[in-house]
Amino acid sequence: MGVDMSNNPPTSRTKDFFASPALSLSLAGIFRDGAAAGTAAAAVANMDVEEGEEGSVGGKADETVEISSENSGPARSRSDDEFDGYGEPGEDGDDDKNKKKKRKKYHRHTAEQIREMEALFKESPHPDEKQRQQLSKQLGLHPRQVKFWFQNRRTQIKAIQERHENSLLKTEMDKIRDENKALRETIKKSCCPNCGSATSSKDSSLATEEHHLRIENARLKSEVEKLRTAIGKCLPGLSPTSSSRSSGNDQENRSSLDFYSGVFGLERSRIMEIVNQAMEELKKMATAAEPLWIQSFETGREILNYDEYVKQFSIESSSNEQPKRSIEASRESGIVFIDLPRLVQSFMDVDQWKEMFPCLISKAATVDVISNAEGANGNGAVQLMFAELQMLTPMVATREVYFVRSCKQLSADQWAIVDVSIDKVENNIDATLLKCRKLPSGCIIEDKSNGHCKVIWVEHMECQKSTVHSMYRSFVNSGLAFGAKHWIATLQLQCERLVFFMATNVPTKDSSGVATLAGRKSILKLAQRMTWSFCRALGASSYHTWNKVPSKTGDDLRVASRKNLNDPGEPLGVILCAVSSVWLPVSHQALFDFLRDDTRRKEWDIMANGGPVQSIANLAKGQDRGNAVSVQTMKSKENMWILQDSCTNSYESIVVYAPVDVNGMQSVMTGCDSSNVPILASGFSILPDGLESRPTVITSRPEEKNSEGGSLLTIAFQILTNDSPSAKPTMESVESVNTLISCTLHNIKTGMQCEDG
Repeated sequence: MGVDMSNNPPTSRTKDFFASPALSLSLAGIFRDGAAAGTAAAAVANMDVEEGEEGSVGGKADETVEISSENSGPARSRSDDEFDGYGEPGEDGDDDKNKKKKRKKYHRHTAEQIREMEALFKESPHPDEKQRQQLSKQLGLHPRQVKFWFQNRRTQIKAIQERHENSLLKTEMDKIRDENKALRETIKKSCCPNCGSATSSKDSSLATEEHHLRIENARLKSEVEKLRTAIGKCLPGLSPTSSSRSSGNDQENRSSLDFYSGVFGLERSRIMEIVNQAMEELKKMATAAEPLWIQSFETGREILNYDEYVKQFSIESSSNEQPKRSIEASRESGIVFIDLPRLVQSFMDVDQWKEMFPCLISKAATVDVISNAEGANGNGAVQLMFAELQMLTPMVATREVYFVRSCKQLSADQWAIVDVSIDKVENNIDATLLKCRKLPSGCIIEDKSNGHCKVIWVEHMECQKSTVHSMYRSFVNSGLAFGAKHWIATLQLQCERLVFFMATNVPTKDSSGVATLAGRKSILKLAQRMTWSFCRALGASSYHTWNKVPSKTGDDLRVASRKNLNDPGEPLGVILCAVSSVWLPVSHQALFDFLRDDTRRKEWDIMANGGPVQSIANLAKGQDRGNAVSVQTMKSKENMWILQDSCTNSYESIVVYAPVDVNGMQSVMTGCDSSNVPILASGFSILPDGLESRPTVITSRPEEKNSEGGSLLTIAFQILTNDSPSAKPTMESVESVNTLISCTLHNIKTGMQCEDG
């Protein structure tokens, strides 16, 4: 059964989330097996490829994989026949020539010759003419014999890889075929459990099952597309260094997770010992007071006394040979509205963990399980995890970090989740830890009964110093960007949202415009999916390749494009995303209130054309009035409504919105499934630029202490430039979105009375 192995450009929108670790591990295993590689080398090294035919097997000629064939034994090359009588004239006429053609003399390379050529191949798979001349003199071979040997060697590697990649693709295609079959049968039997049409005698859980099947089917298709692209652009066996030379921009879009080999450099017992030590350190860090933690007089934040930390925990000083590193430490506590078992589960299940922190986590994976839990509650579970942490702007680089996460029950009503990065776990992980690593971090969770928990969060990281955009430099360097306050504030917001989603006794004033509880839940689900999509599209994740283009306002403008082939949750075709971040001299709360207010939307939204905007539904999803989902209608757009989701906490505020079809939205408001409603989110992220993120002096002057500072505003627009996935973004579309951002920013400055000049 054939599989299309053509080097098509990547055609699926990057979605969830990275290549399957299982595929990476199985592929890496092939090339670690020296005996198998040796056997293959002996069989294939005898093949001869004429000059110019090397690329016929598949892949690019410049891409190679390092495979040892020292045990491959003597091998011959057909090219040697041409040199046994090289330059000798035929003495017996045409008959003798014909005999020579029929009876060729075959020359086999000696084991010593193969070893020398293998050694050079490992260093340089494509030797230049000077290297070939030198090697041929050293081995007593003709330069063309050396040239053909290297061609055959490269062809052999590609053949091995292609056979295995064919096998992987066939397996993935079989999975997708099975998923499609199950999905088709489910669609025939299932129906919407709420709208009342096409009723079925089957249980209403079929609708939920169908939703999960759709998601899984889309994920599998996305992975197959990634694998197809990898065949033509970046062969999986390559090391990160060599790949970056041959892959170009494609290499920039890959995370370190793609290179994980799955071979631990430490015994599991040693890993468990380090985890237990980290657990003890976390408990002390979470409960200790002065002199370990000192409270800032100006900001009220707790600051780690690092000298005391080194003394208490006997930390070894880092080597001077290592690059300059910065230490970020913070501690925060808070009450969250969630029961303890569910909260613990959300930390140990990587999918739930990503959903709980959509603004902070762009990628996450459970890489390996080191120790299974002792029971169903997760106690004693230890697993190796990967995460890519982001801010909601492409102007701040993401942080990739590997860490071991452990879950332990300390008492009947207290649990601990500890994260720690461990050196020498695996070679490629160690390379990542040079840039960013977690020192013992995590949280202590205490059950307060009645569905409440107290969480003490400690975030302690060591990162290689790097250049940060001047607008965000103080914010990142102060530890606020990825600190404990950010994690706690996000956790509280998401838990509060979950409580309001599950509530059945919502007051009428908090649920206007929606008649049923099913309709309320359906709208909240759609809004949540919209916000997750917005967060995923906004950051500097390796999902995206951001290009810097000149903006009409002089501010920094970044543009990225992607293609959606099969995700029903977004419009199909080419999607262009443009993002710009600016500083405004207004408080973040005032800016948030201005942007979320439907009565003032006409002041900044170009689609409104200055006409009135009316809210036809408003659903509270938190205690703060700013945490709400609304459905708005514009007089200028009669066939379109606006779905808006606004969120605010002590760290940041977000306003996300998207145009939706009126008929589709009315169906959702009656309680129908919203998973197939296509939606393309745009919006704003607002960070306070106040005392906490800038240097201050100790003073008693009230005008200095009460300064609110400004706001860091990130504007993001996503537009569908073409409904054909095979199309490419045009300069006209880039110009359109550039104009859209500049006009919107001008309107916001005018509305907030902070125009330039």
